[in-house]
Amino acid sequence: MRMGFLGFAIGAACLQMKAELPSFLAATSACGLWVALLLAWRCIGPPVVRGVSALLLGCLLGFLWAAWLAHGALAPQLALEDEGRDFHIVGTVDNLPYKFSQGVRFNFAVERADGAVPPKIALAWYSGYRDQVTEVPDIQPGERWQLTVRLQRPHGNANPYGFDYEAWLLEQGLRATGYVRVARDNQRLDSFVVSAGNLIEHSRAVLRARILAALPGKPYAGVIVALVVGDQRGIDQSDWQVFNRTGIGHLISISGLHITMVAGLFALAAFTLWRKSFFTRAQLPLLLPAQKVAALVGAAVALLYVLLAGFGVPAQRTLYMLMVVAAALWCNRLTSISHVLCTALGVVLVIDPWAVLWPGFWLSFSAVAVILYATLGRTAPLPLWETDPAAPRVPAPPSYRERLWLTLRVGAHTQYAVTLGLVPITMLLFGQVSVVSPLANAVAIPLISLVVTPLALIGSMMPAVLSAPVLTLAHWLVELLALCLQWFSAMRYAVWSAPQPPFWLFCWAMLGTLWLLAPRGWPVRWLGLATWIPLLAAEASHPPPGRLTVTAFDVGQGMSLLIETSGHRLLYDTGPAYSPESNAGNRVLLPYLRARGISALDGVIVSHSDADHSGGALAVLEGVRAGWVLSSLPMQHLIVQAARRHVPCAASQRWTWDGVQFEILHPLAASYADSTLKPNARGCSLKITAGGKSMLLAGDIEAAQEAQLLERDAGRLRADVLVAPHHGSGTSSTLPFLQAVKPQLALFLVGYRNRYRHPKAEVYARYRQLGIQCLRTDEEGAVTLQFADTLQFSAYRRDAARYWYGR
Repeated sequence: MRMGFLGFAIGAACLQMKAELPSFLAATSACGLWVALLLAWRCIGPPVVRGVSALLLGCLLGFLWAAWLAHGALAPQLALEDEGRDFHIVGTVDNLPYKFSQGVRFNFAVERADGAVPPKIALAWYSGYRDQVTEVPDIQPGERWQLTVRLQRPHGNANPYGFDYEAWLLEQGLRATGYVRVARDNQRLDSFVVSAGNLIEHSRAVLRARILAALPGKPYAGVIVALVVGDQRGIDQSDWQVFNRTGIGHLISISGLHITMVAGLFALAAFTLWRKSFFTRAQLPLLLPAQKVAALVGAAVALLYVLLAGFGVPAQRTLYMLMVVAAALWCNRLTSISHVLCTALGVVLVIDPWAVLWPGFWLSFSAVAVILYATLGRTAPLPLWETDPAAPRVPAPPSYRERLWLTLRVGAHTQYAVTLGLVPITMLLFGQVSVVSPLANAVAIPLISLVVTPLALIGSMMPAVLSAPVLTLAHWLVELLALCLQWFSAMRYAVWSAPQPPFWLFCWAMLGTLWLLAPRGWPVRWLGLATWIPLLAAEASHPPPGRLTVTAFDVGQGMSLLIETSGHRLLYDTGPAYSPESNAGNRVLLPYLRARGISALDGVIVSHSDADHSGGALAVLEGVRAGWVLSSLPMQHLIVQAARRHVPCAASQRWTWDGVQFEILHPLAASYADSTLKPNARGCSLKITAGGKSMLLAGDIEAAQEAQLLERDAGRLRADVLVAPHHGSGTSSTLPFLQAVKPQLALFLVGYRNRYRHPKAEVYARYRQLGIQCLRTDEEGAVTLQFADTLQFSAYRRDAARYWYGR
């Protein structure tokens, strides 16, 4: 059974790596013979053959099951021609809405529509759009609304090491996204529609509202909400940075540890009361054993708590493990821990085969597996013998002090095992590991699990008069913890970073980790640490001398490119700001740099002040060390103030890195005296030349600036690659300019269905008429260029194609 569940996980994971879904009928027919053969081996073969056949059979079933669910999930699709049109729909609010500074986001279950609309969509209702200020109503779960919406198919930014928003939407069953249009017929039809899901989400909303009302304006109210209902969206990015650097992010949610603790407390109370027959003479244990009652109560409480949590993977894993244990107890069957873990693994993937795509799945099950491997059978108390030599050597019951010492030993050993055991997989998933995690968790685990979480749960369910002081106490404890964590996080070596390793190196390090955590007496266990050396000491890769690598990121409607020589790195623009809390810097650029092991940039160019080019700059400058910033920004700009060294960009600036030449072509230094110029007109234009090949990054210059460049020196504009000026707007990419540049390849850094309609159809056609090959980031994702004797390029959506992209 265990091998079958492990095979099921492998099969489900293999399906998620496919670029196209196999025909389900064809795959079923092809696998039928294999299934019959494996079943025969499973019945008549020797133990090793039976185990291997169970593993292979599980792989086939997992692959087929995941494919079948994927076909069903992809079936409800918005037609391509329906993107951008208005729909009139009626339905219910399907989840806990999230209010942000510009409006509210929520999922919507569609009941009726005047067109082919998927049954579940993600909507945003903005308070202002294109200078129209509207009042956003108070949206609550379970309400039925009539709305006018504009929809598009699922689409997200596609970058190496980035979050796959399209896969997340598929897992959630959301097959279209959009926003609510300003319309007179937008109205609430029913205040609440009764259903099991709506009741759960309404309960979560009530508890969240009670907490926020009791903690108005408190900085860590979002943490209390996350511990009670699992909604982490109210936690600031700066707080998440501290939590992740100190390795306690797993505690700031309804984790398996919290669920086990709460279920255990209720199970203990039920066991005690049932055993004592609620202090009556009913003799209830004769009717039903107290252990079975405790198991039933614990499983029921765990289920309720997991429903409040939003049914996340760590919560699911704990719930299924508790339910398997409870079922085994009720059926009077003993079961091993490994059986429980593998059964929970199988149940999670039967319900949600896309869980294998997320780090939380692997960290959750890996942590439990490491704990079992490193502690099972090794934490029993040492025997305590009677002092009388003539007496039988019978162990005496341990004293309170001895029990406390044993508990501390077990806890310390478990934390030691988890900290070391998860280093390889943490490096594989994130490219960094928290060095201060053991100390931070030693403080945070008992405080959050044993004190703050119970106080938050009790306070959120008490009457308002009593809940405020209880929740305030819980918040005060979180504030104290945050001060401690900030001190840990500020340490110079709080986090060890290195490039994300290849899979073979991860396997080698994991093998050494298992050797390190082997039972006492295993020969030279410390040698396991030697396998970490190539994992932790790796450095970010560079192109060979004289060559150049350029990565054009998919940041939506904006621009950002990383230019790498054999010894230097330059970031040209930093993408847009998506919201006050989110931007291309912290969402796209920093995750990429950390995964590559890049902790410093030699320079950053911010071409001009428009938000789609400078929106992520402050996050980048805070997250990595930058030698200098070159920009056309005014001296009082926040980016200029944050730079270690700032230089205004001006034509004729030149430098050479590792045989690669860099030259600023625009603006003229005299242009800074002209206050009438728009930021676009003063954008920094950069030309790069490497190995006889060149690239022109024109920024957002328009026709007037293109004419100035042609007038000054048209010959210097010649380049093999052109980043289309102003994203291909109708005010740039004039025919004389393109004829002077004569590019082989043009990059259009644009957002999917952006409101400016970049690139303009007539401009795009102009490029194609000149025989220029065109690549768009909204279609191709991030584009990587290799400049050597020949020009080579790769597109992320092609190289890492997945079946849910649907391109």
